[in-house]
Amino acid sequence: MSSFLRGVCVLAFAFGVFCSANAQNFQGIYVGGYAGGIQGNSDAHTFTVFSPVGYFAQSSVPAIATVGNQHIKPNSFSGGGTFGFNLQHHALVVGAEMDFGSMSMSASKTGSATYPCCAPTAFTVTQTVSTDWLFTGRGRLGFAAGNFLLYGTGGLAATNLNYQALFTDTFATAHENAGVEEKRKGWIAGAGVEVRVSHHWSIKGEFLHADFGQVQTTSTNMTAFTPPIAFPQNPCTHNADLTAHMFRGGLNFRF
Repeated sequence: MSSFLRGVCVLAFAFGVFCSANAQNFQGIYVGGYAGGIQGNSDAHTFTVFSPVGYFAQSSVPAIATVGNQHIKPNSFSGGGTFGFNLQHHALVVGAEMDFGSMSMSASKTGSATYPCCAPTAFTVTQTVSTDWLFTGRGRLGFAAGNFLLYGTGGLAATNLNYQALFTDTFATAHENAGVEEKRKGWIAGAGVEVRVSHHWSIKGEFLHADFGQVQTTSTNMTAFTPPIAFPQNPCTHNADLTAHMFRGGLNFRF
């Protein structure tokens, strides 16, 4: 074994002994609240297909796909309530926690470009991503040292994901729109530190990362000209995913 690995083992053993000797009791049922900020990230896409009897020229299809590839960054304040429990053996703390609260993220991205076939006429793609609430159910595993608890956490996250897309142009007043709203389940993981400030009260700070997957919808409601003529030969596909970075603090009361 190298001297580096021996040093790591010695430090790990020393930390374990220190934690066992100085661990405070984090065991029990607790309730509390949290508040913080959320930075969301969404990759949204709008694209269509060419048809010889459709509305778009063949060169327009890749141009629409390029403009319709958009990165949206919704963000918001988040706050809610927490319920959990811990079991503790010496310095080792194992528990579970649930929370529910607001996550009112919303952001839009708009892109435009000139039709390759038909300058100076142009088209515009606008996509919007929003959410309202957040639920998490997570396990926690940590080590207590004095009044401090260092922990990792992970489990299930759920939210409602609302995605809307709109296509318009100046060539023949084309119009197409689509949307989907789903309750999305995904995974969440992170780490944090909790500090006992009295027998019943503790404060915590944590970072969490959540991934809610992707929603997708396809529409055939493309119209153009006046009065409107339908072009179902050009179906439009829209999809968007959502991930989120969460930074938050909390206050817990332990019974």
